[in-house]
Amino acid sequence: MSRSIPSALPRYFRNHLSPPKITRRHQHTISAAEAAQSLLSRFQGVKSTTEQIPDGTQLQKLSLTLNRSALYPDLDVSRRTPPDNTLIPPGYHLVYFTPGGVEEDLGPDGTDARYNAPYPFTRRMWAGGKMRWEGGGGLRVGQEVRESTTLLSALPKVRRDGLEMVLVQVRKEFENEGGVVLVDEQSWIFRPEATVASPAASKAIGDFIIRGPSTVKDIPQVEGYPKRELRWSPTGLFRFSALTFNGHKIHYDPAWSTAVEGHAGCVVHGPMNLICMLDYWRDHCQPNGRVLKEIEYRALAPIYAGETYDIGAERMGDDKWEVLVRKDGKVCMRGEILAA
Repeated sequence: MSRSIPSALPRYFRNHLSPPKITRRHQHTISAAEAAQSLLSRFQGVKSTTEQIPDGTQLQKLSLTLNRSALYPDLDVSRRTPPDNTLIPPGYHLVYFTPGGVEEDLGPDGTDARYNAPYPFTRRMWAGGKMRWEGGGGLRVGQEVRESTTLLSALPKVRRDGLEMVLVQVRKEFENEGGVVLVDEQSWIFRPEATVASPAASKAIGDFIIRGPSTVKDIPQVEGYPKRELRWSPTGLFRFSALTFNGHKIHYDPAWSTAVEGHAGCVVHGPMNLICMLDYWRDHCQPNGRVLKEIEYRALAPIYAGETYDIGAERMGDDKWEVLVRKDGKVCMRGEILAA
């Protein structure tokens, strides 16, 4: 049964009900192996370095976006920014050293294109990575920090359905006056550009309207650690995109995410879930006197705006925890944390 579009709906949604017209640029199509070699020829052995002084305002806004009015139990940031020398919590460095450049420098999907695979492998998804904390007292507000980025690898892959893709890995090293304090390795998968509109583009407009605010709450369990239940609104995803200066359209443009990328809605950021995993561990699992040493993680399935999912953990030994992000019992992200 057809439905008319209420005139009161924002013009954005009225204009995007029909699948957008997908046009292929007049570019030579290359294989995944050629795309990987192109990246390696441009970036292998090249180090990109930037310097920044992390400020308290950005840290405060991320904490509030994550529904945390207290950055630490004794540091309320609901009304005041954290002062200089505040230790930046694990994962929160992702709102610093964000992509620069003007909009025309971005990829067609809005992503930072510095280490993107060449056409036609233009659809990027966060695949996983590893973070390792070194000595030096951690990253702190108000101190000068240097970030150095290098391309680790670019590998051609073939999916189960036979389609080619490119797996790209980069390493980011953060150092202060004490030396390197954090090593952040990130992996992305690049799939070919879509040439036809997805069936998801025909979804009713009502499916794209997610009502209600983002929520984060802990639910006690009979045994083990509490379960943390989360739900992100489009507003919450937009705020995180803004804080990380991330123009990737799958996180805020429902028409692009469904019609071009084939998703069921706007996608919750992989880095956002990573930070939530780290927050969960320090809230419920971190033993007194122990510090985070390393997290290795992998994204397995997407989560969409408006969906409810949960985070839980299990201690695997004196210094090891498994942290799982699950939706309806299905694992969407898996992480292994080591403490020192």
